Amino acid sequence: MYDSGSTAFMLVCTMLVLFMTPGLAFFYGGLARRKNVVNTMLMCFAAIGVVGLVWVLAGWSFAYGGDGSLSWFGGFDQLGLTNVVNGMLAEKDAVPEGVAYPSILDVTFQMAFAMITAAIVTGSVAGRMRFGAVVAFLAAWVLVVYAPLAHMVWGGEGSLIGDVIGALDFAGGDVVHISSGVTGLLLCLALGGRRGFGLTSYRPHNVPFVALGAGLLWFGWFGFNGGSEFAADGTAALAILNTVVSSAAGLVSWLVVERVATGKPSLVGGCTGLVAGLVVVTPGAGFVEPWAAVVMGLLVSPVCYLAISHLKARLGYDDALDAFGCHGVGGILGGLLTGLFCVPELSWTGQGGLLYTGDPSLMVSQVLGIVVTLAIVVVLDLVLVGALRLVFRGRLRVSDRDEALGLDVAEHGESAYPAFTGLDA
Repeated sequence: MYDSGSTAFMLVCTMLVLFMTPGLAFFYGGLARRKNVVNTMLMCFAAIGVVGLVWVLAGWSFAYGGDGSLSWFGGFDQLGLTNVVNGMLAEKDAVPEGVAYPSILDVTFQMAFAMITAAIVTGSVAGRMRFGAVVAFLAAWVLVVYAPLAHMVWGGEGSLIGDVIGALDFAGGDVVHISSGVTGLLLCLALGGRRGFGLTSYRPHNVPFVALGAGLLWFGWFGFNGGSEFAADGTAALAILNTVVSSAAGLVSWLVVERVATGKPSLVGGCTGLVAGLVVVTPGAGFVEPWAAVVMGLLVSPVCYLAISHLKARLGYDDALDAFGCHGVGGILGGLLTGLFCVPELSWTGQGGLLYTGDPSLMVSQVLGIVVTLAIVVVLDLVLVGALRLVFRGRLRVSDRDEALGLDVAEHGESAYPAFTGLDA
């Protein structure tokens, strides 16, 4: 018999994670310019459609198929999920030892992770990338970058990052946040800045949308981190508690930083701090004590604030909705802090954080895991961007005229606000 509690828990967690991508659509949509809100939200919804298809066809197999003999790739044995139903029926007749819930549920749970990760990438290219190019890139990226990286981190015995290197990633610091943030950075560099970047102030067009989206992300994140324990137990409860307190600390910390830097705390800033707190605790959600999660949340906001408000301007890259500044930077910081604060008894590898053991081994593994993740993502992204340029004959971004008109009308023929007319609002 399956454990009914864990089965129900994982079903709920899966639905919560699926809820996150529409939440991100509202978060990004509120941050976008008025003339681009439909396009910005549609890119997130496109991730749901595209990833849902490619994950069933090949993504799950590339990430979690095979016999475990490859450290960097799953396999081709579960293409189209042809064996999943047979496995489910076999489990129904005789549940394997240690299996708490139907394994077919993992397919949807991991699909939801892939969806939100792909959607995060779109924030960096908002307002200027052709919609067809976005769809093509996301479809290829999930198969070429995300799925193999998921195998390297979460593929079990023999996996390159999770086992050979010994890096810890409870719920997606490497797989989700670093991969999406760095990919967004490379894409925005390949596209170049929006019209008037550095000269024009880009303000969120709908602050209540931002707050709504942040709230939906916050709610879904409990399934994201809690479900990554894959059981209804104490570690799942700890992960959920850490998710709450880290996001709370990130929110408060951002408001304080903003008050000091600008003299006025803002709702957009508070929402951004909330998300940054969620990002930083993700790699260590089930590994650290609540007080450490608070420290992680307090630290991430000033770091991400500096990346968004200063680093971006100084280096001149147009990360439109700050996917790299929040997810990439926050994910890297979270991985490093996990190496500092990990409780030895909770560690998958048996290694504890530097603060507990005085042994730098886990910290070295965390750093090496992040470096390997960065190298893999950068190399594969560059290959994909090059291939995409060939397919689209170098025309990855819209024309200057369409950018001025707005991508809602130019790319989709609809407007979020039909009474609105104006090229540069």
